[in-house]
Amino acid sequence: MDLVSPDFPFWLRASHLINFVLIGILLRSGIEILSSLPRLWWRNDCAPGTEWLRFTKRKLPKEEGVYTSLMDEKPVSPLLALPGNENIGLGRHWHGLGVMLWVLNGVIYVVLLFATGLWRRIIPTSWDVIPEAWESFKIYLGFGVPDVSHFTPYDSLQMIAYTGVIFVIAPLLIATGIAMSPTVRTRFPWYVRLWGGHQGARSIHFLGMVAMSIFIVVHVGLVFLVHPTYNLPHMVFGVTDTARFAQAFTIAIATIVVVIGFWIFLSYWTLADRARAHRFLVPVTEIGRKMGLGWVKMKPNSPGQYTEKDISSFHWTNGLPPTEDESAYWVASRDKDFADYEILVKDITTGVEKRVTLEEIKALPRQEYITTTTCMQGWSATSKFTGARLSDVMGLLGPRPEGVNYVMATSYGLAQKMYDNRPREPFYSVIDLNDADSEMTILAYERNGHPLDIHLGGPLRLRVESSHGYKMTKWIAEVAWIADYAEYGDGRGGTREDSALQAFNGRI
Repeated sequence: MDLVSPDFPFWLRASHLINFVLIGILLRSGIEILSSLPRLWWRNDCAPGTEWLRFTKRKLPKEEGVYTSLMDEKPVSPLLALPGNENIGLGRHWHGLGVMLWVLNGVIYVVLLFATGLWRRIIPTSWDVIPEAWESFKIYLGFGVPDVSHFTPYDSLQMIAYTGVIFVIAPLLIATGIAMSPTVRTRFPWYVRLWGGHQGARSIHFLGMVAMSIFIVVHVGLVFLVHPTYNLPHMVFGVTDTARFAQAFTIAIATIVVVIGFWIFLSYWTLADRARAHRFLVPVTEIGRKMGLGWVKMKPNSPGQYTEKDISSFHWTNGLPPTEDESAYWVASRDKDFADYEILVKDITTGVEKRVTLEEIKALPRQEYITTTTCMQGWSATSKFTGARLSDVMGLLGPRPEGVNYVMATSYGLAQKMYDNRPREPFYSVIDLNDADSEMTILAYERNGHPLDIHLGGPLRLRVESSHGYKMTKWIAEVAWIADYAEYGDGRGGTREDSALQAFNGRI
């Protein structure tokens, strides 16, 4: 007789299946993200040799500027990662989409769990659960199986595990993910410090991913090993009829195979036309960016947010200084200690432009602060930067005209590589006016009280503290007011958006 179990309503079974699909997307895209910088630190300066865990045999040189983070990237098969094959930008977009849907599914699940009273089957209501769970653990440890009477519908050990996953590990993953946002780090540095800084949050996030993976493997394994004739009809049909076990087993196996096939399909669909995947993923994930952190407004660092003690002893970099082939002017100026260095400041909408020397930029009001740089690949470093506000530099042209919506910064250097292997193009980035007008957006010419290091963008680089490093153009050649970034490059708003398919919004 098919007796409907009140413990396994349709919404519960549906949310479990959706969660299974989304967790796979998150874990596989997480592997892609980790493979772009396969090292984990507790220290925020990410100094060579201080990793607590690494998934590469490459040894880091101790000299700054000779080894970029892109050189550390490792390809992972699309069978394992989403999408795989060194596509960090698209991996981040899939991770963002997975997070949006996973959180939405989780909120609906928890709300219904409490609304229907089914929370009592998962959340322990008595301290007796601890000794009972210990007894179950000993039985499992001896390769035994607790009697079916212990499952109502779960035994005490399962209840503790489920409570931990739903109300500890899942929130921990969300909280540490938020802590890795540049916007949160700049606006609420105290929150990032709670997790031990950017690298602490990144490492804890990884450990949470490992814990979630172990739970999934054990959970799925026990479904098929512990009273499967009881479990599978419950999970698949929501009934207590053990006579339907064979049917439930077949459907469960088929579902797992289909879901795994779907995960792999997403990888190969993405890699088949990466530009198409970018066009699909970015607008969808931008909804989550705006809802999640779009409301956060930048403000200048208040005293005490960072101190001299926070300054890193080592600073990673991405990109190498311009060569003679890339910019003969920059190389010649470097050889003169940048005594004649100048940039072009212009308004593309009106054609007004002005050549400005480095000395003229240094004569503008100084802005100085200590801040942490984060790369979308995962490294971080804290430094004191000094420079002129971008708004003051653009103000050399006079009042901003109507029709201007963005500022574009172009480098004397070229992109490291283009995703479609076409010839490298001049590096550029575009930021909106909110970021451009921020006191935390500057053209920096000093770091830690000294002229800006060449490998970090000297003599002049853009700093946009609300964003990841890929928005911060180095070796500045030109800054310009523009109306629409769609008219430049591939129309995505920057070289890393064009060459690595990142998002225009670099706040997360």
